[in-house]
Amino acid sequence: MKYYLNKSLKNTTFEKAIARVTHELKNEGFGVLTEINMKATLKKKLNVDFYNYTILGACNPPFAYEALQVEDKIGTMLPCNVIVQEKEKGTIEISAVDPAASMISVENKNLAGIAKEVRDKLKRVLKNLD
Repeated sequence: MKYYLNKSLKNTTFEKAIARVTHELKNEGFGVLTEINMKATLKKKLNVDFYNYTILGACNPPFAYEALQVEDKIGTMLPCNVIVQEKEKGTIEISAVDPAASMISVENKNLAGIAKEVRDKLKRVLKNLD
């Protein structure tokens, strides 16, 4: 089972792709709690050049709350990470964690339904980027 969902975008910039993803996440009830610019971080910490790569830490509070109520350690797997990367100029790849795949390792059957609903929302985010 793949542990992520993904989609490629053409004819956009890296910055516009991040804005579009953030907007579509919001439409599905997610907020972006963190934004990690890996290119800048790796340059600062290791003095290496890396391509555009940003990690968005997305959270849907009602689902996070529901998951925390049935599994108090699930916070170790939150928030849902969504990455935006540009390996080739003009081609932006968006990838999101597949919560259903992540939850397989958690021995709590009550999480399966929640994970499926969150996965469906993340799938819609990617679909709506068209």
